[in-house]
Amino acid sequence: MASIYCRGMPDPSASPDPRQATDPRALQRLLGRQAVADAAPWLHQEVARRMAERLRVIRQPPADWLDWWGFLGGGEGAVRAVWPQARRRVVEPGDALARRSRDALRAPWWALHRRGSADRAVLREDEVPAGQAQMLWANLNLHLAVDPVATLAQWHQALAVDGFLMFSTYGPDTLRELRAVYAEAGWPAPHPPFVDMHDIGDQLVHAGFADPVMDQDTLQLNWTSADTLLAELRTLGANLGPGRFPGLRTPRWHARLAQALARRADHQGRIALTVELVYGHAYKAAPRARRGEPATVSLDLVRASLAKARRGEGQR
Repeated sequence: MASIYCRGMPDPSASPDPRQATDPRALQRLLGRQAVADAAPWLHQEVARRMAERLRVIRQPPADWLDWWGFLGGGEGAVRAVWPQARRRVVEPGDALARRSRDALRAPWWALHRRGSADRAVLREDEVPAGQAQMLWANLNLHLAVDPVATLAQWHQALAVDGFLMFSTYGPDTLRELRAVYAEAGWPAPHPPFVDMHDIGDQLVHAGFADPVMDQDTLQLNWTSADTLLAELRTLGANLGPGRFPGLRTPRWHARLAQALARRADHQGRIALTVELVYGHAYKAAPRARRGEPATVSLDLVRASLAKARRGEGQR
């Protein structure tokens, strides 16, 4: 596995297991809240812009791509700015977000010939055809997966041979200041553990991806008050950990949290939180037969390879 940027050994308390624990019920509540939001979170849009800058190194633009959890990812404009001709299909995790994405794609009433195009361009996760997408784009949603290992396998299955995956997620340094506040107060962690990029790289290999490249970036976000910080964090997500406090918190608890955050303000009155961004890129290679097993190649793959050779596209 090739990786860019390494700061040393990760904190084992922050990344104990590549299979992170996400409560499915809490995730559904979060997705329901996001489905009625005005737009994707601003941080998701900024990360999508940064991730799209990496697309320019791809020699052969895809004819079509899957936008995994497209509304929440907020990456449509960023990808279209690089590849305006590529056909986008959106994959959403539930009916509410699928309806939201279909409504955004529907043609106006006077373009009757385009009616139904939105229905064909928006899919639920269980409707994604296997082996067709030339690129799968997944911006800031792997850390939300109930089973990230199964999600990577699903991404691999959706891609065509030689198709590639572009994704981003949070690294273990994300919200380290908030974790420290919770730990000092004796509270459960404010979120499930975020996975180290080297562990994600290993998962990619086990899922069947080839040539994974992992990259890392760090942002420091600042707020002028604890209340604005907490309000904005709510727009970005929620605590999906099964070990979180099971009931509603009281105003007294909220005030205690705000006071603890305010004590961490710098001399200019700014409260800082770290966001570690992990970017990943990998290809779906042609399957290899194990030693002693007969090699089977589909007729469609042979035809596609011959067509590439005739067009002089045999080399990437």
